Amino acid sequence: MSNIVDIEYNRVNNTTSTDFPGHSSGEDFSWDIEKFKNNFEIKINSFNEREGNFDLINIDTSIANAFRRIMIAEVPSVAAETIYIFNNTSVIQDEVLSHRIGLIPLKVDPDVLTWVDPSLDEKDRHTDENTIVLSLDVTCTHNPNAPEGSTDPKELYRNAHIYAKDLKFEPQGRQIEIFKGRPVVAADPDILLAKLRPGQEIHLRAHCILGVGSDHAKFSPVSTASYRLMPVIDIKEPITGQEAKKFQKCFPSGVIGIKNDQAVVENPRKDTVSREVLRHPEFEGKVKLGRKRDHFIFNVESTGAMPPDEIFIKSIRVLKSKADQLRNSPISQ
Repeated sequence: MSNIVDIEYNRVNNTTSTDFPGHSSGEDFSWDIEKFKNNFEIKINSFNEREGNFDLINIDTSIANAFRRIMIAEVPSVAAETIYIFNNTSVIQDEVLSHRIGLIPLKVDPDVLTWVDPSLDEKDRHTDENTIVLSLDVTCTHNPNAPEGSTDPKELYRNAHIYAKDLKFEPQGRQIEIFKGRPVVAADPDILLAKLRPGQEIHLRAHCILGVGSDHAKFSPVSTASYRLMPVIDIKEPITGQEAKKFQKCFPSGVIGIKNDQAVVENPRKDTVSREVLRHPEFEGKVKLGRKRDHFIFNVESTGAMPPDEIFIKSIRVLKSKADQLRNSPISQ
């Protein structure tokens, strides 16, 4: 079976797989861990606090897609689950304000918390081991030092705009030691929660717990986690002169270069596989487009709750746990 998905003018070929992915007749595909170790590659292209880009090479689609789904829905993170509102005289309704607070990504290492046991009574369910408490106590007042003639509410009033950074961490019990030097804060401190005017106030407590994205999107540590197959551009015949310049313009910048007056492939990963080149009859038979079916380009964007490399490592841990659970189940015995 060809390892390339063929991209043609009006169709995509060689997309189907066998009952056993990656296998075809006439070849030996018996499992060999050493062979897998030698063939499998991870190439890290870029990583920062919010975004990571890396390649998984020589791995089956089912595994790559498992990582994607786990990062979105099964890597745990911390978010506000219950909001206790004592007073809210702003124009924002209680339920809307609670919803906005719940969606704020929090910088918390999920490994320091345990899961809440729903079988326990409400009074016994939350402890310093599984719950983080955030408080919001703000009152809007006139600013006696406001510049004369100003119309800016931020200058005229104090606490006119309430942001995520106004949520204060209240350590409970042993949390003073556990979170020493790393207080719980919002990943994006300038998320606007509410606007107040003199006399309006908000007093509440937020209880934050562990959760996963499959339960609610607020627990998903990624804003997006996606992959695409590595594009393949195979120039079958030399393309030179003015045709080379036209050929170059059929692709995004940086994909095709011109050397010695001849078109060459410089960086296929930048290609969006638009098939623009297949619209021109002069290039018919001179180029073949495709995608490598076992080369995945991952892009992971974090909400800020944790770095993308940590999210991916935790997804490996979750997948390993699933495999161990399946191996030890009665069905597999």
